[in-house]
Amino acid sequence: MDQGIEKKFISEQEVQSIVARLGKEITEYYSEKEDLNLLVIGLLRGSFVFMADLIRVIHLPLMVDFMTVSSYGEGTESSGNVKVVMDLDEPVEGKDILMVEDIIDTGNTFNKVIGLIKYRRPRSLNICTFLSKPSRRVVDIPIDFCGMEIPDEFVCGYGLDFAQKYRNLPYVGILQQSD
Repeated sequence: MDQGIEKKFISEQEVQSIVARLGKEITEYYSEKEDLNLLVIGLLRGSFVFMADLIRVIHLPLMVDFMTVSSYGEGTESSGNVKVVMDLDEPVEGKDILMVEDIIDTGNTFNKVIGLIKYRRPRSLNICTFLSKPSRRVVDIPIDFCGMEIPDEFVCGYGLDFAQKYRNLPYVGILQQSD
């Protein structure tokens, strides 16, 4: 087991299966749209591993862009203070936007980002998250494509971090809790 990981929560094979399913669902959904102008937006840093795998299994023309937002810092709890560190390069107006997130926890961070994107007048806006923790939700987030709902555990790996570590694990693990 990797140092600091109590146990594997989602195996590498399960991760790949979830991504394949989401890619199929997203491809089918957007295949029905006329004049598709798909822009997939990832929230850095957590989403980059998931998003890289996801766009390879979406079988449609698309563009990608990234935003960096911060609310966690070095801890395991969201501070509730959300700041946009890096904004998009691509214009959003009139495009079909697919927002990609690694995990939606309280919803505070993502709610602010959704508000920013809506203000820029996209043609459509859909949300895809690899993991969702509904038991921690403070703000209702309309998730269109969800990889997996999980209980209230602090997970890392497959892009998810703790103090910027563990992102490179090919699976999702539960972090050991220090006393």
